[in-house]
Amino acid sequence: MNQLQRSASAVFLAVTLATMLGCAATPTTESTGEYLDDAVITAKVKAAILDQPNLKEMAIKVDTFNGVVYLRGVVASQSTRNEATEVARSVAGVKSVRNEMRLM
Repeated sequence: MNQLQRSASAVFLAVTLATMLGCAATPTTESTGEYLDDAVITAKVKAAILDQPNLKEMAIKVDTFNGVVYLRGVVASQSTRNEATEVARSVAGVKSVRNEMRLM
């Protein structure tokens, strides 16, 4: 291998490693794949909540991080809060649900 090929190989390796590390997850960030998975879970949970007559009128904010769904907002009753939690838990891909909703 000549000097030019070694230099080109080293540059290629450095760029590849930088790209891989840029897409890797850390404890406080997600990889690109995890972000997309969480976006899908969030969309499914929102759709499931809107599909419930008792929940569709509530202002429930849904976020997902590493498969954990966070529910936030203000609801009228504890039963509504519990129902939202159960609906979120029933969605495929949800690892757990953190219900941070407050009662009116």
